[in-house]
Amino acid sequence: MQRLIHHTFLLLLALLVCSCGADKNLKRGEKYLALGEYYDAATEFKTAYSKTPAKERDRRGQCARKMALCYEKINSTQKAIAAYRNVIRYKQDDAQTHLSFARQLMKNGNYKEAVQEFHVALDSMPDNPLARKGLEAAMAAPELKEQGSRYTVKKMDIFNSRRADYSPMLFGEEFDQLFFTSTRNEAEGDELSGITGTKNGDIFFSQKDDKGKWGKPQRIESGLNSEYDEGACCFTPDQREMYYTMCSTDPSYPRYAKIMKASRSDAAWGKGSDVTLTKDTLSSYAHPAISPDGEWLYFCSDMLGGEGGLDIWRIRLTSNGLGGVENLGNVINTPGDEMFPTFRPNGDLYFSSDGHGGMGGLDIYIAQVNERGRWQLEHPGYPLNSQGDDFGMTFEGPHNRGYFCSNRGDGRGWDHIFSFEKPEIIQTVKGWVYENDGYELTAAQVYMVGNDGTNQKLSVRSDGSFTEVLTPGVDYVFLATCKGFLNHKEELHIVPTQESEEHVLQFPLASITAPVMIDNIFYDYDKATLRPESEAALDELVTLLNENPNVTIELSAHCDYVGSSQYNIGLAQRRAESVVNYLIAHGIASDRLT
Repeated sequence: MQRLIHHTFLLLLALLVCSCGADKNLKRGEKYLALGEYYDAATEFKTAYSKTPAKERDRRGQCARKMALCYEKINSTQKAIAAYRNVIRYKQDDAQTHLSFARQLMKNGNYKEAVQEFHVALDSMPDNPLARKGLEAAMAAPELKEQGSRYTVKKMDIFNSRRADYSPMLFGEEFDQLFFTSTRNEAEGDELSGITGTKNGDIFFSQKDDKGKWGKPQRIESGLNSEYDEGACCFTPDQREMYYTMCSTDPSYPRYAKIMKASRSDAAWGKGSDVTLTKDTLSSYAHPAISPDGEWLYFCSDMLGGEGGLDIWRIRLTSNGLGGVENLGNVINTPGDEMFPTFRPNGDLYFSSDGHGGMGGLDIYIAQVNERGRWQLEHPGYPLNSQGDDFGMTFEGPHNRGYFCSNRGDGRGWDHIFSFEKPEIIQTVKGWVYENDGYELTAAQVYMVGNDGTNQKLSVRSDGSFTEVLTPGVDYVFLATCKGFLNHKEELHIVPTQESEEHVLQFPLASITAPVMIDNIFYDYDKATLRPESEAALDELVTLLNENPNVTIELSAHCDYVGSSQYNIGLAQRRAESVVNYLIAHGIASDRLT
């Protein structure tokens, strides 16, 4: 009996020691969590969970809930899913647990189970917009992935490391430099971030050599980088200034982000200075993007007045300073997070969101202003988007190709840089201008007129060919001319297609001085009266004369060798005159006809 009491006492003592140890870890975890240092917080909560006896189910479930939150914040999706399963297992779940769990399942591609969890969440909060959108997305995602798109993507090993590499931005007139953020070992400082467990991010760049090959990434060494996080940069249209994000630490508040600006002197970037957007010092401001005209600074922020979470805002840049901030509204912004705005040179706004549905995590969306001045969104589909976080587009000039980043396929949740390209659907015309005998006419000129207002003179190459890009839905007329030759006209209607297409046109030009045989002109026997079946050939002659207003013609006719020569000459003359009369009746001036 004494041995039993002794062992029971030792067991209770061990449980008390474990419980006390777990309390210390929980307190440290709460401290880190309050500072936004999610990696360190997750480590403490995991230790507390391990030290908590299995019989203390409520306490274990509460530890698991905190672990899940931290893993979610640092993109450790699989660990977050495991933690949420334990929250539910220990019956510490609520509707928000199932919503968060479902969103993590989406990021892992577990769409079927995500549908079930969204249903559970909606049972308790049927009006929650994120749950409703999430359910729709989880049901649609498998088909969206199967449909695919015309985008192709490729992981760019030359830029990537064993840590996070993200927010690429092309730079230079030839787009031969790529700036991006990296937490690789070469980043400044020796300390590891309490947020991610890696070094703080620095801005790196890679440059193409003379052969167009990207070089090894290098850290900017001019004082732009610091011991804090720097990244997500963009450039003004003149490429003299860089805007970027810096995350610094204030002991009194959680970590927050702010926008900085640096100037370039020759090839070196100077130290950045704060860009004060509002008087609100407690909100975060990040992910700057300059509009193609240089008049607006777009950014994301959690400040009051938005739709919830992080929203995309903009502020006008003027010669007198900054204007007032504007929220982009609820077509763009949702109760979720919208971030990483970037622009294509044509003015299309690209951004990432986890509140519009999509395939899981952050999905890339394209926003265009319609004819009514309102935003309209497009989801570019798979594989540009995936079950993971996809964001940070940058474009190689006007082309629909460039780079972006994604954490797809990375179990640690770290982002990597990918290339992308969407082969553009281009309709072109290729024409050939030549003499009737086949010789090219390099001196020819081709005019292109469209019912959209197009009126162009096209260049003819040395082989007599020309090429031009066409606009779908437009009717075109092409007129080829050359001194000493009759004009030639071709018409083309361009129908929108799903694939690129080349239209080939031939322009054989007849010499003005060479006799032209006009076939299929018929008369009644022994008469000069034109028969109805002659009209088609004569109408072609009318068209030819209308297309060549400076051309005069001499008409002659012949007869069969029946009757006297004098009679046949008279009949031929009368037949030629009947053709002249037909042409005059159809608008051809008599002084052009002999």
